[in-house]
Amino acid sequence: MSYRFNLNETSFHGFGAIDNVVPEVKARGFKKALVCTDPGLLKFGVTDKVTSLLKAANLDFEIYSNIKPNPTIENVQFGVAAFKKAKADYLIAIGGGSSMDTSKAIGIIATNPEFADVRSLEGVAPTTKPCAPIIAIPTTAGTAAEVTINYVITDEEKHRKFVCVDPHDMPIIAVVDPAMMSSMPKGLTAATGMDALTHAIEGYITQGAWELSDMFHIEAIHIISHNIESAVRNEKKGREEMALGQYIAGMGFSNVGLGLVHSMAHPLSAFYDTPHGVACSILLPTVMRYNAAFTGEKYREIARAMGVKDVDKMSQDEYRKAACDAVQSLSIAVGIPANLKGIVKEKDLSFLADSALVDACCPGNPRKPTKEEVIAIYQSLM
Repeated sequence: MSYRFNLNETSFHGFGAIDNVVPEVKARGFKKALVCTDPGLLKFGVTDKVTSLLKAANLDFEIYSNIKPNPTIENVQFGVAAFKKAKADYLIAIGGGSSMDTSKAIGIIATNPEFADVRSLEGVAPTTKPCAPIIAIPTTAGTAAEVTINYVITDEEKHRKFVCVDPHDMPIIAVVDPAMMSSMPKGLTAATGMDALTHAIEGYITQGAWELSDMFHIEAIHIISHNIESAVRNEKKGREEMALGQYIAGMGFSNVGLGLVHSMAHPLSAFYDTPHGVACSILLPTVMRYNAAFTGEKYREIARAMGVKDVDKMSQDEYRKAACDAVQSLSIAVGIPANLKGIVKEKDLSFLADSALVDACCPGNPRKPTKEEVIAIYQSLM
């Protein structure tokens, strides 16, 4: 059996990493950028940290900011039109997963116009050309969209999110500068950080996991679990470690897939506009317990990576419980809501479960869920 592993051509890490943007643009001969960002980052001057460098170097660009927190088909369509109108030849994505996911879809359609119907990109689309070059600059430590081959788009008409998986959408350059994340409020820092932990844990136990991905995921679990509280306090070291930890998690899960937490979280965001990180954080401990009996010895290593003592002296049931409890405790410590009360409505459960079961992340789960089991998980958190 063979395995595939996709990563960026180049990535820069650490404080001051954005200083590498201009040299990279010039070295690659790019002419004009469409800078994709969200209205909030534009309003509060975060985007300007990058565009000011472009201006100083006399590099041409236009800004596209019609991007929602859960980007829609319409956001992508308008973005494609903006890319063409600007006569841009590359994209700079500044923001969280929303900006980067939108950029990936724009970039793919720009070079593969036969996929202009955004819905045609769902799943593993048979695109033939790499997307327009993307320089991805995250402002949150969570999605790792700067190093993944995945992106998620919301179909508002059908009240659902769909996942697209395409090696052709990988940003060629990732610029992971913790200074770009320092303005994140506590709640967003906590939610995106727990999303990163979910990536690491689901990637570690997914059916596609193997030795190389396991190496990344265990290290990511360790870094994230030991630094998320510091990042929530907006401490410099915590920000830097979380920026790295979430990227390492992305290096892994992008290549092996995720699981039931994400497939259940996606319809919550599409149907109720629940922030993705919050949805994942609430679901993670409960889904971990649901999956526990199908994970071999992996929960022992999760518990160890999170700092649980004496795991080698524990029985299998004990270390599985310890891993789940450690995740639950960390979620509480950073202020994540304990349940889905006030979010999920009983009348919607059948639709939510159906959506989760057809989500692209679901097949990777170590335990194959039934509709009744998915409904029961939702109900247990209501």
